[in-house]
Amino acid sequence: MNNITISQRAKNTPASAIRKLVPLAEKAKEKGIKVYHLNIGQPDLPTPQEVLDYIHNFTQKTLQYAPSAGIKEAVLSWQKFYADKGMSFEQKDIVVTAGGSEALLFAFMTVCDPGDEILIFEPFYTSYSILTAMGNISFRPILTTNQNGYHLPDAKTIEKAITKKTKAIIICNPNNPTGTLYTEEEVQTITSVVKKYNLFLISDETYQEIVFDGKKVIPFAKDQEIAQNLIICDSVSKRFNSCGARVGCVVSQNQEFMSAVLRLGQGRLSVATVEQLAFIALLQNHKNYTDSIKKVYQSRRDVVVEGLKKIPGATFKVPEGAFYIMPKLPIDDSDRFAEFLLNDFSDNKETVMIAPATGFYSTPGLGKDEIRIAYVLDEESLKRSIELLGLAIRKYNRV
Repeated sequence: MNNITISQRAKNTPASAIRKLVPLAEKAKEKGIKVYHLNIGQPDLPTPQEVLDYIHNFTQKTLQYAPSAGIKEAVLSWQKFYADKGMSFEQKDIVVTAGGSEALLFAFMTVCDPGDEILIFEPFYTSYSILTAMGNISFRPILTTNQNGYHLPDAKTIEKAITKKTKAIIICNPNNPTGTLYTEEEVQTITSVVKKYNLFLISDETYQEIVFDGKKVIPFAKDQEIAQNLIICDSVSKRFNSCGARVGCVVSQNQEFMSAVLRLGQGRLSVATVEQLAFIALLQNHKNYTDSIKKVYQSRRDVVVEGLKKIPGATFKVPEGAFYIMPKLPIDDSDRFAEFLLNDFSDNKETVMIAPATGFYSTPGLGKDEIRIAYVLDEESLKRSIELLGLAIRKYNRV
């Protein structure tokens, strides 16, 4: 009798680079060691009180299915959110999703058949590789480097990666994992390639309100010539410190695309009712809140940057958005170093958990001397965390 086996798709789906070290962190905590978590983009700031108040005061006696496209009032609140940012979408252009991850999954599954390709700039958000694997979709990586702050290559370099199977480009601006904010010239480069080859452009806009130093995101939606190509994937998670709510949306003026997304949405029936309703007021008036957290993260960034400057051999460009920095460190293997931090290192019963950068690349061998830091802790915790990082590097290199 043959052994029962799982699918190749399941076997080929990678583990999360961000979450795979969790068991080691739990063991360290069992030993009484305090672990500073810089490994995951889970903000420590409080979820807005109006969201929690709505949940606490919810009075409906039955939690019914919501419409597959989203509760009308929730869809209209996303419409108002984009209108306040200068983007004009109709109700039919928006489907509410279970977080940004489902928005991305729906986008990938809708624009690609198995074996089709998506262009992706590496390093990239690790879940992209998991979500594409779920659909038997390939991605073709285009390298960006620490030396120039992970900014994009020119159009010719991007075009060289395009094949007959290429269906889309995905870009996250400002970027996770690098914190890079793309310039107007870079945005124009992407839109020109999209127009020239008639590709879909999947814009991950999860961090668009978290931009520093008075800079602004250049939205792809400004270019109406790519209105039929543009797909926005979005989420309340980061801008509203509500990662556990699992509310996002997918947005496009391409009605063939949106009709297909709605059919996928009908397959999962609906997004959680209470969470959709809880964010209506915030989405309708988001700017005061997001302006305040932007200041918090800029201050935290500055703390991390000052700490990293004190580590001999650390190189990086100062990030301009999101809440991540991806320094190059004097280490030989970021996976081994991340395990060392949790298994073999502590100072005064404290250590730090980071994300090794290898999980943000698909090209083997890259990211061995890079890590991603999420500056989502208070400033004193960040100062201590970077101090611990420096102490650990010295000890690691003596082992």
